[in-house]
Amino acid sequence: MGIFRKIWAVYAVLLFLLLLFVAGFPVLLVNMALTPGERALRRNIYFLHHVFTPVFLALVGIRVRVEGAEKLAKNQSYLIVGNHSSALDFIVNAEAFPGVFQFLAKQELHKVPVFGWVVKKMCLTVDRTSPMSRARSVVLLKQQLAAGWSIFIYPEGGRNRTDEPLAPFYDGAFRIAIQTQAPIAVQTIVNMKQVSATARSIDLRPGTVRIVWETPIETTGMKPDDIPALKEQVRSCMLKNLGS
Repeated sequence: MGIFRKIWAVYAVLLFLLLLFVAGFPVLLVNMALTPGERALRRNIYFLHHVFTPVFLALVGIRVRVEGAEKLAKNQSYLIVGNHSSALDFIVNAEAFPGVFQFLAKQELHKVPVFGWVVKKMCLTVDRTSPMSRARSVVLLKQQLAAGWSIFIYPEGGRNRTDEPLAPFYDGAFRIAIQTQAPIAVQTIVNMKQVSATARSIDLRPGTVRIVWETPIETTGMKPDDIPALKEQVRSCMLKNLGS
């Protein structure tokens, strides 16, 4: 069974790259040529999240079952937070949100062949080793939220490689939410380990991924002193959905 999961993961990676070259890049480049600027960015992200992603997931046998999406207001921008344990997370994250958002991604992903170009063009990135880069990212995040974008941040900072349901949370996402007074939309991937059991290597099998949205948490009137309580509230929501 373990060998099958490795083979299926390799198939998924090769399929992802094939689709990106055959359909993804041409569509993205045409959009950028026809409608430059933010309009092209929104169109491209919509294509990746709601056309490219469903096709890819269907071809690798992954079904996404979303609960609670009706709790999200259509024209509201959110600071979205979610748990992170698998390389597949960013794909099902995109499938589960009814609109479009930008990921806050690690700058190191720019170095990944092919995929790095998509990250550079479609995501907000931060060099976590540079205080100056982190400060610039905070300013940009505030600007994007004010411009009506939703932003997705993993509060665990990266994939959870611990034996616990969640790794410790950083303060950054919650500080930005309070500074911008943006509501926090909490997304929990409940059963990723059934289809991708490890955060340390490639591992995949067909199956259904269940994702749960909570009622967004309003941050209006909150101050920096509220960060610990807000962080704990979000963590409790995720742990509840994870059955812990």
